[in-house]
Amino acid sequence: MARKSLSEILGHYRKRLDSSKRWRKEEGYDQTWRRLNDLYRGRHYETYSEDDRLLINMAFATINVLAPATSVNYPKITVNATKPEDAPQAIIAEAVVNYWWRTRRIQKEFRKSIKDMLIFGHGWIKVGYRFVEEEVIEEADDPSDPIEGGEGVANTVILEDAPFAERVSPFDVFVDPDATAPSDMRWIAQRIRRPLAEVRADKRYNKSARENVSVMAVGRYSDDPSVKKIHDKDAGYAEIWEFYDLTKRTMCVFADGSDQFLVKPMRMPYSFGQPFVFIPNYEIPEHFYPLGELESIEPLQKELNQTRTQMMNHRKRFARKWLYKESAFDQLGRTALESDDDNVMVPVISDESLANVVVPMPAVINPPDFYNQSSLIISDIDRVSGVSEFQRGSVSEIRRTATEMALIQDASNARTADKLATIELSIGEVGRRLLALAQQYMTGEQVARITAKNGQPVWVQYDRDYIAGDFDFEVVGGSTQPINESFRRQTALQIVDAMAPFAGAGVVDMQKLAAYVLQTGFGVKNPEQFIVSPPAAPEMDGMPPQGGMPPEGGPMPLPPDMPLDMAGLPPEMGESMVPPTL
Repeated sequence: MARKSLSEILGHYRKRLDSSKRWRKEEGYDQTWRRLNDLYRGRHYETYSEDDRLLINMAFATINVLAPATSVNYPKITVNATKPEDAPQAIIAEAVVNYWWRTRRIQKEFRKSIKDMLIFGHGWIKVGYRFVEEEVIEEADDPSDPIEGGEGVANTVILEDAPFAERVSPFDVFVDPDATAPSDMRWIAQRIRRPLAEVRADKRYNKSARENVSVMAVGRYSDDPSVKKIHDKDAGYAEIWEFYDLTKRTMCVFADGSDQFLVKPMRMPYSFGQPFVFIPNYEIPEHFYPLGELESIEPLQKELNQTRTQMMNHRKRFARKWLYKESAFDQLGRTALESDDDNVMVPVISDESLANVVVPMPAVINPPDFYNQSSLIISDIDRVSGVSEFQRGSVSEIRRTATEMALIQDASNARTADKLATIELSIGEVGRRLLALAQQYMTGEQVARITAKNGQPVWVQYDRDYIAGDFDFEVVGGSTQPINESFRRQTALQIVDAMAPFAGAGVVDMQKLAAYVLQTGFGVKNPEQFIVSPPAAPEMDGMPPQGGMPPEGGPMPLPPDMPLDMAGLPPEMGESMVPPTL
């Protein structure tokens, strides 16, 4: 079979992108994601109206209860070597990965993807390597030196040499429409909109290809370039595509409006393949895109807005009105009757009975059940979303025992625990790719800051050899959840109570236990300064020191807690009666 030309390969890739766009449009994915995004930010009404309308944004409240409960803290990533000889490198690799996560803004990008996962149903994290250097001209020490010629010396300074992880918008990632999971994708592509001037000045692209790139949008998220007339040919945005062919393990870059590759198909630059990490929410069988939190409560959200709007309009219509006989009041009396001031005298010029002059107008009162609909809808939203009133910070109107509260809290945490497991797996995958990129591309030596046991910072110097090896990545369960100080202290004190029976038997190191309680339960960074070593036991005449041998020629002493009547027993009987713990 004849080898395909570059133009044929480019046309094949464009057809694949067109099929993915058509699939997302027919299934309504893009429209649904935009609608859910508007639901979160409070744009619930599609049309403008001059009438008063209320908006109770339960969607915003639901997302901002679940997001902090799963990803508010920095994760604790553990790295374990798969081979015994890689154990020392695993210690350095663990410190380095956790340091990157804190200092390279990975946590901020990851939290954005978690919010995408909750709102849209899925999120994307792109992992790559960034190497940036520039030449800095230093002034010559001796301008008259003929070697330097009076000019400065050019030195190359490395500004950045480390892996990165960034959030990618779900609208900009296109996948194989026949795939049902990331494992069976045949290709994946990312859309990048860059200013046209930047694309034409980027020397990483093919020169003739980047000069033929045309404007595809006048705004970052505009799809139609004809919306605004372009007066400057370099104004607007170009649409760049990074296309990863997973079957051939190649990647390329091309632009809409150009018939050439900006970067010709080449072997994937990463050892692990394509750089995108998929974070799903509620997976749907036989469908690639999962279900988000807001899609299931969207009808209830709209019903709640409509119900509260009706209640507001009813309260506005419920205005007290009075029927009065016009001939019974002059202008002064009518003005006093319509006044909002208190204790106003209203003159009546008629001789009729006051009961026939002014009477209240009957008002239509809605049934009390009408006002309970709002609470009913909110209860349905909590039931569908799995977010309890305790998680929202509300106080229950029903008195419950501590056992009932614990059972309710455990049930409400079930969905959160499921999300937490998915998030921890994604964090471990991101950490694995970060380290793989450093093993592949890092140059020279770098420094990472870690925290020692005494709370003091320690700087570790490493290079590619220090982090070489094959490792497993795991995340400490619950490390990304918010820390409950009261619960942590209570747990530390419960450990002390549980270890008390073993302390008398000498199987517990009380100094280490005290340091653990102070450090874990109360956040003391240097607990050793509060702990005093126990004094050494004094030696008695005729008795050996603790753990020593008896005096030469002397009898074997008895244990302090052995009964006296065991002294005359044979050794085998005495040993059989001694408790195993002794």
